[in-house]
Amino acid sequence: MAVATNEQQVIESIPTKLYIGGEWVDGSEGDTIGVEDPATEETLVEVASGNKDDAFKALDAAVAAQKDWAATAPKERGEILRRAYEAMMARADELALLMTLEMGKPVEESKAEIVYAADFFWYYAGEANRISGHYGTSYNGRGRVLVLQQPVGPTILITPWNFPMAMGTRKIGPAIAAGCTMVWKPAKQTPLCALALTQILEEAGLPKGVLNLVLAKSSGETMEPLIKDGRARKLSFTGSTEVGRTLIAQAADQVLKVSMELGGNAPFLIFEDADLDAAVEGALLAKMRNIGEACTSANRFHVAGPIAEQFSERLAEKMGSLKLGRGTEPDVKVGPLIDESQQRKVKELVDDAVSKGAETVVGGHIRDGRGYFYEPTVLANISDDARVLKEEIFGPVAPVKDFASEEEAIAAANDTEFGLVAYVFTRDIKRALRVCEGLETGMVGLNQGMVSNVGAPFGGVKQSGLGREGGHWGIEEFLETKYVAINL
Repeated sequence: MAVATNEQQVIESIPTKLYIGGEWVDGSEGDTIGVEDPATEETLVEVASGNKDDAFKALDAAVAAQKDWAATAPKERGEILRRAYEAMMARADELALLMTLEMGKPVEESKAEIVYAADFFWYYAGEANRISGHYGTSYNGRGRVLVLQQPVGPTILITPWNFPMAMGTRKIGPAIAAGCTMVWKPAKQTPLCALALTQILEEAGLPKGVLNLVLAKSSGETMEPLIKDGRARKLSFTGSTEVGRTLIAQAADQVLKVSMELGGNAPFLIFEDADLDAAVEGALLAKMRNIGEACTSANRFHVAGPIAEQFSERLAEKMGSLKLGRGTEPDVKVGPLIDESQQRKVKELVDDAVSKGAETVVGGHIRDGRGYFYEPTVLANISDDARVLKEEIFGPVAPVKDFASEEEAIAAANDTEFGLVAYVFTRDIKRALRVCEGLETGMVGLNQGMVSNVGAPFGGVKQSGLGREGGHWGIEEFLETKYVAINL
């Protein structure tokens, strides 16, 4: 399948090199990464691939730029973010197409992500001017307490492929606002969004060396030496818990400040008194956003016994009606998974559940033909030992399991090492508060299937991560607190 003309024009408008010290450069070894369209399995374009030497050049540039950038007026930092926001909104259609080509989600969803991603720049343009401290009288009246908030320093950012633009702006926005320089390593599957975003920030007037972009086939070999170098003082990562554990261990040598937004296994609880229409719509949103490839995706549905079968059938009807196809095609609601490895994992989880007695209400198969497609799937009568209840699916599969009591529902929801987000549907306000307080998660969607909010603290507990992104909590991750004791 040949790339359409307008698609080719969008691709050709994006740089394909590393961005280090304000210059677009090839990798030291001249190596490249092929960017694949997951809907066709064809290579869209080749982009430069760097190594640890390139990463060290990027860190050198970030360290060199840190002092001047930290001294830059907050208003100026905010104005750069505001200009970048306006550029993203002006180019939203083009950027959405670019995202769909390299990641697979339908263009409509890609457009929504561009708006969400741009909003982080808009939000932190204001936060740059609101970094504050404290001045007060000492508790014994004999002196004064002065507290300053200052940039933590050069920062390493590592982002995933599933939200390639928003995961970038959610970290870059507060880092710029706080006065931190950066080395950014995006996922190798989706470098085009990172290249486009870097180009936008360059055109918005971001000084040389403040943001440095390193693309690489091997993230570990490229970034581990930087993490252990000691000159960077902050590491922010979004990705799997397995990789997060490794990065935390690497950061420990230099006692880096770390933010970790890791894996999830989100429970979706529906009580007998819930508005079932709202619950089905919320479930569809929480499950099928981003083809299910989201850490916030509803991973398992715990439904009150009397309504479990009805819920399964209604959700299956909705999911089964969604059009599967390339994200650029009209009316497509479900695109391909990111690659063959992810497609294979989803199949293994479904096959395991079925082998242990689960009923396939709808879907359950890889679609024939090219592309990494998997049918939207609803599974009922799940066995307690099915892997699909314990492992993060990252695909369009909804396992439904019934419960008999509120206590049983909370216990089942908390029966996981993860604790990112949960969803609760009930019309009983007392129950809602009891359940929300009892859930071991960093976020809860109460009677809604979406929790992402630029101004809210995004993050989890247990093995779902450390720290928060979004709102004023997000910029605090890039600031250090300094206390000055004053004797008058």
